Amino acid sequence: MARRPRTENSSDQSAANDGAAVSDDVAKLLAQRHANGGDLWATADGRWNVGTPFSTLACGLMLTELGLDPSDPVARGIAQTLLACQTEDGRIRPGPHLTVQPCHTAEAARLLCRLGLAEDARLSPTVEHLLSNQAADGGWRCKVLKFGAGPDTDASNPGTTLAALDVLRFRTPLVTSPEAERAVDTLLDHWSVRRPLGPCRYGIGSRFMKVEFPMFRYNLFFYVYVLSFYPRARRHEAFRAALAALQGKLVDGKVVVEHGKPALDVLSLCRTGIPNSRATHRYAEIVANLER
Repeated sequence: MARRPRTENSSDQSAANDGAAVSDDVAKLLAQRHANGGDLWATADGRWNVGTPFSTLACGLMLTELGLDPSDPVARGIAQTLLACQTEDGRIRPGPHLTVQPCHTAEAARLLCRLGLAEDARLSPTVEHLLSNQAADGGWRCKVLKFGAGPDTDASNPGTTLAALDVLRFRTPLVTSPEAERAVDTLLDHWSVRRPLGPCRYGIGSRFMKVEFPMFRYNLFFYVYVLSFYPRARRHEAFRAALAALQGKLVDGKVVVEHGKPALDVLSLCRTGIPNSRATHRYAEIVANLER
């Protein structure tokens, strides 16, 4: 059956429905802001990465996808929660006085960038720390060995490397820096190798290939999205193959989320199996990057 042409009224109604869904999602997230014992999804002692998917990190990322204004008190409060854990050398602990790994710093920094602090002087030490602490293979790795020592576990963590690149892309001059391009090469190589690499064993398998949104973890959509900001990646056949895989999953040009966290099914932002307007907006950014 032929589809009815979209009218101005239907477009207005769709926008209204989307706005209502966003407001409903924001309300549901804010209702959980004390879930971990403190405010803004943190624990009473300031840990921001516990209680997933209702941690400060996860909820902050979701709220930015829902259009949270950086000037909003909630955005400022989340930023302060993270910055309160920043060390003098730029690392960001997962909580006051806790041991810090590169993944903590990269994840916190990418949320701070999305909260409007990408060019903030307070984030500069963190960016400098990332640039000066790459692993030998060009990525970033944690110092824990959950799966023992060996050539694969000695590699950098692809997931942490992707998160770090999600930070560097916000500072345009760094997109073509030697440090960023080394990291890009590491992730492009992983598309070919596919084996679980790094101390936390990030691989490219069936789970990776399922579209996930929001971009919490290492997966196809997050991989293509971040790499699309880097000219070195856009010229590479591995990126083009990953992009083709993502495009093959579109439905009428829209992104459909294939895998999510069951606890987030109540949010329209995270719903699986149907076209997702917010994820499709991120895909439009990929397309725009390809035209640069």
